[in-house]
Amino acid sequence: MDNLINRRSFFKKTLGAVAAVSVAQLVANRVAFAEDLPHVDEASPQATGLGYHNDATKTDTAKYKNYVAGSQCSGCQLFSGAAGADFGPCALFPGKAVSAKGWCSAFVKKAG
Repeated sequence: MDNLINRRSFFKKTLGAVAAVSVAQLVANRVAFAEDLPHVDEASPQATGLGYHNDATKTDTAKYKNYVAGSQCSGCQLFSGAAGADFGPCALFPGKAVSAKGWCSAFVKKAG
């Protein structure tokens, strides 16, 4: 019976270690993947329609009244880039990366 318990314990620990390594690799790949994404072209129809700029300070405040000074993509709920990254994925631009210092009219401040 002790042999059975030892095997169970071994398999639990082994599976836990494999799961931890797998999660770590997924996180590392996500960060690497985000860095490899092409950047959103400000001149693209979608970007111009949303008033997107790589530099939030270039936002046309007369046209986009909802812009608040200091708002930028890194503080938006739709931005999923890593903390401190210059660019990262945005839910509005699948397969592209937006500037962390950018802004668009779909900006929604992160909670907290």
